Amino acid sequence: MADDTRVSAETRTTFGKGAARRIRAAGKIPAVIYGHGTEPQHVTLPGHQVGLILRKANAVLELDIEGKEQLALVKDVQKDPVLQIIEHIDLIVVRKGEKVQVEVPIHLEGESYSGTIATQDASTILVEVEATNIPERIVVSIEGLEEGTLIHAKDVELPKGSTLISDEDLVIVGITVPAAVESEENAATEGESGSAEAESASDESAE
Repeated sequence: MADDTRVSAETRTTFGKGAARRIRAAGKIPAVIYGHGTEPQHVTLPGHQVGLILRKANAVLELDIEGKEQLALVKDVQKDPVLQIIEHIDLIVVRKGEKVQVEVPIHLEGESYSGTIATQDASTILVEVEATNIPERIVVSIEGLEEGTLIHAKDVELPKGSTLISDEDLVIVGITVPAAVESEENAATEGESGSAEAESASDESAE
């Protein structure tokens, strides 16, 4: 585990909206840890540090809870819809070597064939992977792909140790020609056809 995911947590003994507000006012985040048949454990986490860690999807925290170490996967983050302040975090207990199912973000790389656009139909893909080795993202190359090309989940190259859980026929990205471009091409074709017909009629009149 990286040092930047080591977090000192404090056991929380006060509850309710008022207590949560006081915790957030002190620059901390209320959280609950559950899983593996354990009793839910309520803690507070350092707000600034955890906020930085959460920029990465599927973060696993190495918690130091008053001297006891515990690995926990971030399961849910609740934010104020207006201020976007983190109000609460749900964490799931994980163990080294354990595999978990997580949605991993997909990042498109490269440019499709000239005149086409890539439409990303799925922004994440569900995989099973070791809890302490979850990829930050999965890169899918669209370099040079032509119109009509579809990339399905089964076509995506997964990181070593990952297993696809999503439907293998799930469409990740499709390559198309924008409607405006097609209209221009059709108009140009019709224009050329019209010109040819006019020239033919002109020739017949001359005869």
